[in-house]
Amino acid sequence: MDKRYTYYPGCSLHATGIAYDKSMRAVFDKLGSELAELEDWNCCGATAYMSVQKTVAFAVSARNLALAERTGDDVVAPCSACYYALKHTREGMGEDPELRAQVDEALAAGGLATDLTVAVRHPLEVLLTDIGIPQLIEAQTHSLEEFRPACYYGCQIVRPFGAVDEDPELPMSMENLFTALGARPVDYPPKVRCCGGMLVATMPEVATDLSMDLVDWAIANEANCIVTVCPLCQSNLDLINVTKGSNGKSHQIPVLYFTQLIGLAIGCTPEEVGMQHALIPPDAKAPRLRSAQDRGAPLTIAGTREG
Repeated sequence: MDKRYTYYPGCSLHATGIAYDKSMRAVFDKLGSELAELEDWNCCGATAYMSVQKTVAFAVSARNLALAERTGDDVVAPCSACYYALKHTREGMGEDPELRAQVDEALAAGGLATDLTVAVRHPLEVLLTDIGIPQLIEAQTHSLEEFRPACYYGCQIVRPFGAVDEDPELPMSMENLFTALGARPVDYPPKVRCCGGMLVATMPEVATDLSMDLVDWAIANEANCIVTVCPLCQSNLDLINVTKGSNGKSHQIPVLYFTQLIGLAIGCTPEEVGMQHALIPPDAKAPRLRSAQDRGAPLTIAGTREG
């Protein structure tokens, strides 16, 4: 193994985001990097709770950081909300001595302590910096030339901490990555707009309108899939595939995780990256590269071999 990471799946990746979990594990395994799930992790507290009981919310999140420090490995948090909550806790405790003292007291009651020494990272940044596009190209076995993704970053990995270290209004990491792997990303101006987030539970009509706009824009720009980095974003956008608009019609486009597309490119099967969990599966194909040793029949996204 090249490197080991402490994997914080969060609540979604063991439930509605199972395809993200499967594709994350498959991609890191293929690339020789170990994801070791954090033992006894708890919910990061990524809700409005932060505005109700700030100290308690920080303590809930800090408990995960304390557990992760036992390994000494960087924490990889795939969910954008989890990434933000853990990062916000780490940065907030480091900047506010009074808050840190209160959280330290809460952790001590549970026999824990944190030195804030482990980094909190998003897997997109890890794949781009620790592994890098050249190594991904070297590992590629299947073509992505039939994919025209609308790359959707959402709100929380571009601001305020900038997980991909780019212009928060115009990130290009996924576009650069997928272009290098042979895909054809479309121009997608709303790439950092909110999908509605947790409003889907409290103000569903608002969340639906926001997500519908994102889907409509992708379709209008001739994307054949939306690729995202967050399980809540994926869920909200995917639900639009079975939601009828004011004209009585549904707006259908596959909504994938970026790790699923990478997984297909480096030889994972559709089942290994969880394509079977999508509401609308993509119909584009990922045929083997002609330079690959195995020159078998093309592999379709549906998981069947063409004759």
